[in-house]
Amino acid sequence: MSWMRRTLLSVFHYPVKWLVKPHTTPSDVETELNIDRHKPIIYLLPSNSVTDQLALRMASKKLGLPCPTNEVSLAGHDYPNCLFLRKTQPVIARGGKIKTNIEEVFTDLFHLHRDNPDTDVQIVPVFISWGRAPGKGKPGLSDLIADVATPSWLRKLFIVLFLGRDNFISLSKAVSSRDMAAQHGSDELIAHKLVRLASTHFQRKRQSLTGPTLLERQELHNAVLGSESVKKAIGEAGQSKKRTPEKARQDALDYINEIAADYREGLIRVGDRLLGRIWNKIYNGISVHHSERIRDLARNGHEIIYVPCHRSHMDYLLLTYVIYHEGMVTPHIAAGINLNFWPVGKIFRRGGAFFLRRSFAGNKLYTAVFREYLELLFNKGYSVKYYPEGGRSRTGRLIPPKTGMLAMTMQALLKGVNRPVSIVPVYIGYENVMEVKSYLNELKGSSKKKESNWQVFSAIRKLKNYGYGYVNFGEPIQLNQYLEKQIPDWRETLPDDPEKKPNWLTPMVNELANEVMLRINKSAAINGMALTSLCLLSSKNKTMSQRELVQSLDACLTLLRAQPYSSDFSVPDDSAEDMMKHTLSLNRFEVSNDGYGKLISPQKDNAVFLTYYRNNILHLFALPGIIMSAVFTHKVCRRDYILRLVAALYPLLQRELFIHMTQDEALSYTDRLITQLLAQGLVQQKGECLLPPEANDAAFHPAWLLSRCMQETFQRYLVVLTIIEKERVISRGQLERASRQVAERLSTLYGLSSPEFYDKNVLSSFITALRENHWLDSTSDGSLKYSEESDALRQDVMLLVWPEIVQHLENVELH
Repeated sequence: MSWMRRTLLSVFHYPVKWLVKPHTTPSDVETELNIDRHKPIIYLLPSNSVTDQLALRMASKKLGLPCPTNEVSLAGHDYPNCLFLRKTQPVIARGGKIKTNIEEVFTDLFHLHRDNPDTDVQIVPVFISWGRAPGKGKPGLSDLIADVATPSWLRKLFIVLFLGRDNFISLSKAVSSRDMAAQHGSDELIAHKLVRLASTHFQRKRQSLTGPTLLERQELHNAVLGSESVKKAIGEAGQSKKRTPEKARQDALDYINEIAADYREGLIRVGDRLLGRIWNKIYNGISVHHSERIRDLARNGHEIIYVPCHRSHMDYLLLTYVIYHEGMVTPHIAAGINLNFWPVGKIFRRGGAFFLRRSFAGNKLYTAVFREYLELLFNKGYSVKYYPEGGRSRTGRLIPPKTGMLAMTMQALLKGVNRPVSIVPVYIGYENVMEVKSYLNELKGSSKKKESNWQVFSAIRKLKNYGYGYVNFGEPIQLNQYLEKQIPDWRETLPDDPEKKPNWLTPMVNELANEVMLRINKSAAINGMALTSLCLLSSKNKTMSQRELVQSLDACLTLLRAQPYSSDFSVPDDSAEDMMKHTLSLNRFEVSNDGYGKLISPQKDNAVFLTYYRNNILHLFALPGIIMSAVFTHKVCRRDYILRLVAALYPLLQRELFIHMTQDEALSYTDRLITQLLAQGLVQQKGECLLPPEANDAAFHPAWLLSRCMQETFQRYLVVLTIIEKERVISRGQLERASRQVAERLSTLYGLSSPEFYDKNVLSSFITALRENHWLDSTSDGSLKYSEESDALRQDVMLLVWPEIVQHLENVELH
């Protein structure tokens, strides 16, 4: 390193330290990037910048990586720790050469490998961005100062002053110099290839961080109004008596302005700072898993569509915040038109939200405009986020998906999208959801309150300790591959009219929507609030001693760690005792002392709120719940009986709870669970029979709780099956109404605290599952008919339900 370079690094060390705050991705360089901290590293940067090198030095120190301002010694030769693709531009450009001698250095390095084959260096590409502003069609004043890939020192001065707190350092997977040297070709050719690949890689990194060039408003109008589908819809609308062609075109223009986002990177930066303060105030932290998946997709040039579950209005902010801090461009977000009120609507729109109406039915012009806008986003390379459930879950369970947005996505793919398109399911979880009280009121019959400024201010005023937030990125679905697998000959079956849907599209989209929901739940996150709620609600009086609660939490955590629900779900590393302490610190539970020890219960009248959090993870305990319920019900039962019972009930549970396993996988998982339950002492074995633990055994209480966690589900199943058994033949509408009335009565009589116990959507989903799995017959007029298969299922379920509930259902008289 020259004396001039050393001097500059020394001079600018403290100014950069004071002005710059680097954000580094990823944080786990060893696992995600295969970087070995004990092997020599050479960093490869796009441009030769002192401030870039100093920012990287700050980041590398935090990550425990070698200092980029030092040198590395290889076989007696000294090489700089940093290499650069391009030189810094002069203040007054003279059209001179801006390439560095990097190819000569790499050539020399590869030549060194010929004489020293054991030498190996990790070449780590590092992209450094100051700010995340996308390019603009019309440059502004700020672009004259900052928008240059290799700015002069004068421009870099302004960049550091204004964007030093928005410095992003993105490291990539290490490239082995030994592997590169072993490739065919001369050292010069290999070095040239490496530099060319690095240049392409940095271009993709820039796009994944900043996104594509912003759409100017006029360009947007021309693109949408000039599309064939919109012109056709305008023509058809203009032929009606109510609209002239000019009025129809103006309506289309108004629809564009109503729908389209108006993305402003400056607002995102301000939002990042504001949200950082909010998260620190209301959350103890945000747990993120599998974010490497979205970075891999971006690196490979994929169009990314995020499809998260929808728990809260916080989802809009939390997921965008996480994506931003994982080094990805923030997506355009599909938001309900109910959120487009002043001034929140304008803020959301500038944050990337585009608005859609709840229903497009009958408005062909609006449908055409919206679909064309969505296709334009895909083709321009914008990442997009929409919620497959359509609205927020009021019960904590996943809602059966709405398929409209997915159908439009697939239609865009059929018409041709320039890049591969991948859907990324996302599980979002909270230890506290601020809207949970209003959700339960709505489930009890009150009308949904319209969003307003007062609601926003009220929510901000109530901000308090909400524990942890959880974001798990699920296994992506590569749509091009999915389409090829589902419909191999899809190209030959496309209709001549590109606006007409092929016959196979709707059933295929339905399958895709279901797969999305399965992968969301496959990525579930266990947390203390959800697990404590499950334990307390399973206890007889919703009250447990501290010792019993810790034992039960430990048993559940041990079970899931030993036999994971999936490779994508997450369990905290906390001990059961630490989890309980943290959960109690959220001040959502009553802690009392009766002289024998601490008792833990829900706060007064708050037990019903816990059902929301339990339902977030109930699908993880469905199979353990069946096993333990069968063992406690029969006192003595065989393993093959439990497997037969699971085979009968699993298709119904899978449909209701979106469990990702196939029938065979579920049976195999059940068998492993039984083995683990035996190992933990939650189940005893005598010969070939399985028994519950003795009442004086420490494992008895956790085992008993697991046997009760699915009780309300079994009771709901028995309600529906008993009504059909009494009527023998009944219409679907009558069955749903009667089931809801009886379930609501049971809830009142026996103090059941789950509003979804009589929720019409949950009951409807179960009835659909009964029909699809042929547990019910159909008559010629479409009514449902009781059968021998129905009776066999009812007998199995009846044995699992508490006797007092069975007796009440046997005696209930239907109206």
